[in-house]
Amino acid sequence: MRKRKLGNSDLYVTEIGLGCMSLGTDETKAASIISAAVDEGINYFDTADLYDFGQNEIIVGQALKSVRDQVVIATKVGNRWNESKDSWSWDASGSYIKTAVKDSLRRLGTDYIDLYQLHGGTIEDNISETIGAFEDLIKEGYIRYYGISSIRPNVIKQYAERSSIVSNMMQYSLLDRRPEEWIPLLEENHISLIARGPVAKGLLSDRWFDKAAGSVKENGYLDYSYQELSELLHAIQDKLSPRHMNETALQYILSHQAVGAVIPGASSVEQLRENCAAVSSEPLSSQEIELLKQLAKTTVYEAHRN
Repeated sequence: MRKRKLGNSDLYVTEIGLGCMSLGTDETKAASIISAAVDEGINYFDTADLYDFGQNEIIVGQALKSVRDQVVIATKVGNRWNESKDSWSWDASGSYIKTAVKDSLRRLGTDYIDLYQLHGGTIEDNISETIGAFEDLIKEGYIRYYGISSIRPNVIKQYAERSSIVSNMMQYSLLDRRPEEWIPLLEENHISLIARGPVAKGLLSDRWFDKAAGSVKENGYLDYSYQELSELLHAIQDKLSPRHMNETALQYILSHQAVGAVIPGASSVEQLRENCAAVSSEPLSSQEIELLKQLAKTTVYEAHRN
């Protein structure tokens, strides 16, 4: 399994990681998927304290306990469940981050986190305080590196200019090319892009028609009407045959050197192995990349730009 360096850190992660949000709470099933990921050579696992009220961190930590020194565990902070656990609020304060990290460490069953990520962010946050908290956690040995998970241009700019983040996680796929606007800024500041949602909820798979929810068929997906989506996906399947759709989708994202890893989720061992095979396949040619750029729309994030 090929690896890439995350930003200016000494973390080398496999080109495909496992996005753990979709694992669910069935511990046996989740453990089988994580075990299969390790067997496939994956060393990068991404969770968050928000997922299943922290249960996801417990499952991930337990499943990786025997290989802890061989893997990179990433988790996130900032979304704070209320007491009744029916909603959450945003809290990027330094005091909360320093408290939450200890809870995550306990649930994960580890004494350090490889990559601790701010799970969002707004321009109204006290960004200096937030950065200071992450830097203190590095000095204290609780975390090795930190990053953000944000799509907001004004937030991305602030952290790129003022912090030592090594990564920024964004939703990025052939159907959502908005992060491409920020690739030059990330490269300039030695920040890796972590691509979540790279197969667009299964729309970028050979079984895309079955994966298209009723709402997609009625309202389309992002900037695509359902008719446009159908035409695009048929064109990709036709023009890049015999490649599988998820192979095309994942290799397109990885064609950008600013990308540190793609982290699709997996709800079954079979799905995990299909994605691993796709990432291990032959990279796209320059002609294939240009063709995909011509076929798929280019858009930008319109909000949060000041």
